[in-house]
Amino acid sequence: MKQLNKLGALGKGAPAAMEAFQALDKVAMGEGAIPKKYKELIALAVALTTQCPYCLEIHKKHAIEAGATEEELAETTFIAAILRAGAAVVHGTHLMK
Repeated sequence: MKQLNKLGALGKGAPAAMEAFQALDKVAMGEGAIPKKYKELIALAVALTTQCPYCLEIHKKHAIEAGATEEELAETTFIAAILRAGAAVVHGTHLMK
């Protein structure tokens, strides 16, 4: 998580891009047609499949703040697992004649 302290330096190097990224994040993760709790659970599932430790920490915190339960976090984990496994199986069809 210490690496997140370097986001300021990254933003100084590309301020317009960082500002645009932060604006997109705010809009995409804010309340909308999909409630914030569900958006955070979706973000967690993606973070589990991409294995981003920073996203896992941040979105776990936000999911819990939005009311996610331990059971929902557990189910989200298995949704991510089955999608990764399913992708491997389906991509296995490329190996077949």
